[in-house]
Amino acid sequence: MTILSQPERDFLDRGRVGHLGTADRQAAPHVMPVCYAVHEDTLYITVDRKPKRAGPPLKRLRNITENPRATVVVDRYDETWARLGWVVVGGAAELLFDGVEHDTAQAMLRERYPQYRTMEIADLPVIALRIAHSVSWGDLEE
Repeated sequence: MTILSQPERDFLDRGRVGHLGTADRQAAPHVMPVCYAVHEDTLYITVDRKPKRAGPPLKRLRNITENPRATVVVDRYDETWARLGWVVVGGAAELLFDGVEHDTAQAMLRERYPQYRTMEIADLPVIALRIAHSVSWGDLEE
């Protein structure tokens, strides 16, 4: 079963940045901007090598371990408000540390974002958001 409508899928394919929302076991929210790629009914996000503080694992990874429910919103703002649009996808997220799906997701992300092509990300986790529902609003056309 396909969750995303064709206009939603096209909007996500054109989008460049999304916002990943996760929550810990106490339901405290955490939102981060992310790069993403969508294949079938899964949205992929990789951890990358941009500078981050040292210490415990990233909050988004800890949250997914504690509470796998996650959401990503991709939106478009325009001063002409008739052009506003957004797609929200949600479902269970899981962490992929290796394997065929992990490697395929990173290859898709490298293709979509040239900046990843020079980063050493092969040993970093991928978030796989299994899209269970979507909602959209506004102008989803180009």
